[in-house]
Amino acid sequence: MAIQLENQFYTSNFKLKYKPQNPHLIKFNRSLCVQAAASITGKKLVQSGTVKAISPKEAIPVMNNEGFLLLDIRPIWEREKAHIPGTLHVPLFIKDEDYSLLTLLKKWVHFGYIGLWTGQKFTTINPTFLSQVESSVPNKDEKLLVVCGEGLRSLMAVSKLHERGYRNLGWLIGGFNQAKVADFPSVEGTDKILQYATIGGVSYYFLQLLNLIESVGKKDS
Repeated sequence: MAIQLENQFYTSNFKLKYKPQNPHLIKFNRSLCVQAAASITGKKLVQSGTVKAISPKEAIPVMNNEGFLLLDIRPIWEREKAHIPGTLHVPLFIKDEDYSLLTLLKKWVHFGYIGLWTGQKFTTINPTFLSQVESSVPNKDEKLLVVCGEGLRSLMAVSKLHERGYRNLGWLIGGFNQAKVADFPSVEGTDKILQYATIGGVSYYFLQLLNLIESVGKKDS
């Protein structure tokens, strides 16, 4: 009887002290787990050969000769800097428009550690990504070459697309960051340099300074 009462005391005490986690935090943690799982699945699909790994140098040839359609899944602000004309754009990540207190705090931390230096906005998964792709490419036998800036977000995208039934998928190795100027001769946008489209903020100005120093050095030599 004493044991039962003691157990009830500890149980009641735990219930009083325990406070459920913030639902926004739970949602955020769950989202991170889903993203990590999708990236791992995408990597496995590439390693098994289910998704074709294509280098930037091979991209234009496979598009012209094998009928691959390039699917650019970068956020709109990266695409506006530099993109391949005539390609399909459906962003996997969009700007997070949530203005709850917790999200504002996360945005502030993100700006201090990432946004200020890289210019990257605080983003969230595009909830209509798959439906947008299906609307633009209803034929799931269509060959899609999925590309982003560094190759990580596109791994998530190929995982989602494969799960939805797309079976002729390609993945651009290393994303546009690994592309040479000669790999994609036709580029449009405000900067027209695919390799630098993911770079913004303070890092962008440092990059411009380094390019200027390198250019002056070549002229003096």
